[in-house]
Amino acid sequence: MKGAAIAVALVLVGVLVFLAVNGSPAFTAGEGELPAHAKNFLALAAPLAFGSLWVAVIALALAALPAVGVALAATIYAPAPRFGRFLGAVLDLLAAVPSVVFGLWGLMVLAPVMVPLYEWLHAHAGWLPFFSGEPSVTGRTVLTAGMVVAVMILPIMAAMCRESFALTPPALIEAAYALGATRWEMTRAAVLPVARSGIVAGGMLGLGRALGETMAVAMVLSATPDLISLNVISSENPSTIAAFIASTFPESTGSAVSALIGLGLVLFAISLVVSIAGRRIAKKGAAR
Repeated sequence: MKGAAIAVALVLVGVLVFLAVNGSPAFTAGEGELPAHAKNFLALAAPLAFGSLWVAVIALALAALPAVGVALAATIYAPAPRFGRFLGAVLDLLAAVPSVVFGLWGLMVLAPVMVPLYEWLHAHAGWLPFFSGEPSVTGRTVLTAGMVVAVMILPIMAAMCRESFALTPPALIEAAYALGATRWEMTRAAVLPVARSGIVAGGMLGLGRALGETMAVAMVLSATPDLISLNVISSENPSTIAAFIASTFPESTGSAVSALIGLGLVLFAISLVVSIAGRRIAKKGAAR
């Protein structure tokens, strides 16, 4: 057991050392040595870090309530235990679908379907910065990418919530029913407070998965690497670190490779901060 724990720590340290050593030359590189014609590493990394966080936040916002709802349906509201097990199996099957399949679905099915909605949002809510730009005619936008990633992280979040709801002490549930509570009142008073830390942990786990998603985002998103924009329906969208690395690495050489490894270090740091923050929030929720 100690050996397994030490091995995990060594792998993490090894990845960190590899990224730091091979990516550090890019920190001092100038214009002409970096991809996307960036003037310096900060100008290259900042828009991509923003795009990664923006897509991940959109995906988390879209997946949070459905994940909690599906988990409640499987554990509390299922008309029969067999239905709850079936719903759990469907979620597990959804988690096993490769990301490239989700990317194809988002590119060929979801993106064209969303075009009329984007036009409607621009016409009726164009005064908001999220819908102010000219809507995309292909549907390959940040919002579409966020929807695809939301579907991908939904099984992970729902599984965490489902396990947390199942751990609610039966005595609390029976006491709520004995006091005359309805099923929703019992859920709100007994199940959700106990499972709060698990819900937060599931959200942070889903956010970490969304930050590192590569192929689906690269296939769906029509991206501009040096763009920072809150618009979610335009044809000009910020890219993500993972998608940019995947699309640029095969053609990169020399200092450009160091820059991409440096971007990997930035993504590693962002994921680490998100993980630590999630653990702290979950710990506070459990103590409360």
